[in-house]
Amino acid sequence: MTNVRHHGTGPWHVGTEAVAAMAKEEKVLAANRAAFHNYHISDKYEAGIVLTGTEVKSAMDGRVQLKEAYISVREGEAWLFNAHISPYSHGNRENHDPLRTRKLLLHKREISRLDEATAKQGMTLVPTQLYLKNGRIKIEVGIARGKKMYDKREAELKRTVERETRAQLKERNR
Repeated sequence: MTNVRHHGTGPWHVGTEAVAAMAKEEKVLAANRAAFHNYHISDKYEAGIVLTGTEVKSAMDGRVQLKEAYISVREGEAWLFNAHISPYSHGNRENHDPLRTRKLLLHKREISRLDEATAKQGMTLVPTQLYLKNGRIKIEVGIARGKKMYDKREAELKRTVERETRAQLKERNR
């Protein structure tokens, strides 16, 4: 950091540029790559998540699996189901249940938009990634429509063609 100043014995002072750079830092703890394979993601929302202490420590270690997780709106609240957060290795008898249902923290109008998308448009809510932002664990909620089998094949073919093209260009540039 370039804008850190220290004046004698008092506290450290950090310049505004350094604070802005630190605020933008995000560390991805877990990504749901299967969601992008199985769904067309149209909109994304950032939500807080209610976790216990051992869940936070385990998530910080990256011991989270979002592959089969989904989100549902029930009684005006958003809930995360089937997200597997492994028990903390140094936890005691107070360790958490790995598959417990977890509450998501969103504004009321965001919850109503998510509920409307699932009810009226037949969309699905899937977690796309779990990340650390400003010292807090956040989850990205995607509004998704399921892909048909031919869509998956088409996307796989497109990826294969791009991969082969990159390899050929790399070989040509040598």
